[in-house]
Amino acid sequence: MRRTTRPAATAVTMTTALAALVALSGCTDASSTSGNAGGKGTLTLGMTQDIQGWDPVNQPSYQGWGAAAVYESPFRCDALGKPQPAAAKTWTFKSDNTGVTMHLRPGMKFSDGTPVNSAAVKEAVKYAATHGASTARFVGMQVSTPDDLTAVISTKPNPLLTARLCDLKLASPKYLASGNRNKAPVGSGPYTLDASATTGGSVYTFVKNDTYWDAKSFPYKKLVLKVITSETATINALKTGQIDGSLITQATYSQAKSSGLKIQTQPSEVARLLLTDHLGKKIPALGNVDVRRAMNMVFDKDAMAKNLFRGLATPTPQIFRPGSAAYVKDLKDPYPYDVEAAKALMKKAGYANGFSIEIPYLQGQNLDALMPVVEQQLGLLNIKVKQVTLSGPNAISELLSGKYPIPMWVLGNYGESRLDIADYILPDGIWNVMHQTDPTVAGLWKKVLTDNPQQSAKDQQAINRYVVDQAWFVPMVSTGTIYAYNSKLKVRKSTDPSGLHPLLWDFQ
Repeated sequence: MRRTTRPAATAVTMTTALAALVALSGCTDASSTSGNAGGKGTLTLGMTQDIQGWDPVNQPSYQGWGAAAVYESPFRCDALGKPQPAAAKTWTFKSDNTGVTMHLRPGMKFSDGTPVNSAAVKEAVKYAATHGASTARFVGMQVSTPDDLTAVISTKPNPLLTARLCDLKLASPKYLASGNRNKAPVGSGPYTLDASATTGGSVYTFVKNDTYWDAKSFPYKKLVLKVITSETATINALKTGQIDGSLITQATYSQAKSSGLKIQTQPSEVARLLLTDHLGKKIPALGNVDVRRAMNMVFDKDAMAKNLFRGLATPTPQIFRPGSAAYVKDLKDPYPYDVEAAKALMKKAGYANGFSIEIPYLQGQNLDALMPVVEQQLGLLNIKVKQVTLSGPNAISELLSGKYPIPMWVLGNYGESRLDIADYILPDGIWNVMHQTDPTVAGLWKKVLTDNPQQSAKDQQAINRYVVDQAWFVPMVSTGTIYAYNSKLKVRKSTDPSGLHPLLWDFQ
């Protein structure tokens, strides 16, 4: 991709920042983990982040093995986003995407002994529509219960209805009504939490639910999730058999391969800043498109791909996955690396002296190497970045609350790009944290809802071109997640529709 010549000093600083971070990561010794992985019916997985509580509406898909262990959903979505049986044994979707009739499995129970029935589905939808950060996905859904095993969901036209119901976590209605939703989960999944062998923030132990309807797809009698936030400790734990598998980053990819570990890579993620306050309501400067464009122009994407991501990334000016309907092939980067031109735009916009922003940060999200580069490069425009570290059971809700209009994330991309548009661009999208409306996006999305596939791709690409032109994002590089595991472990090709990592049932 075209860019101006970058100063050598900038490249050296980026490399130095990464080297410093790698050196710091070695401060945590591998002895912080313990236990035996594999064999004797135990699957032990490393997690680079802690579980943020057990509330079913605050369960991210990224490293969501704990939630998958204890909670069932109406459907499972396969790698292409198509529904597969789960709590619902059979179903019929309306042709206009306005609802579905689900027939539930008889005999399913939550871990508190209460039945998984249509009333439980109704309560789960009601709870999801009124709690957590993703309420917009379920607002307006109405559930009727003709009998105990039939749930009928009605909604306005929604081509993403299948995906939303695959994400819905079913929990005991008694549990949802309690005030202890973050202490211990009450679901109907393939495992139950063993509280006696669990230490929050460190290790989570689950025992198999032998009455689960699809127990054969989960062959391990015990599941152990170990929180290891140091990548050096993770690699050591993989080498010594303390864990069977874990996500790693580009920084340790070569080391993992040379150690004889198996590697599975996922399709696409884009490292990005999300400039969700494009109307400038909270940060006035962001209401100026020249400021947003200038923020794009201070990142040398080629250097980042080579140095930060060790050559395992590709510079990109767009957020969508290659091959998806919204992806614009051969899109020329409108914001090539040019610090002086960026400064000129800031001056034109009246912000030559910059402004201050807060960027939220969660540990274990592959942001450690990226954060100092973001601080450094935006600093060239006199934009002062303050990192705000979030933790605890409310971290995800706070991240998505709108308190911080510029999230920084390495976000996965769906094969179904309408999901990306819904999550990242539409005003009720969970990652569009300021939830600001735009008439151009609204008009194009209205067409997408009723388009045939060929026209839908054109209109999705029009949305893509518009948000690139308006600089709603600062996309940097397209990369993929890297999952490393021991050679004795059988891991199927990931069935994750988000393209993030193997799902729990992929471990065989």
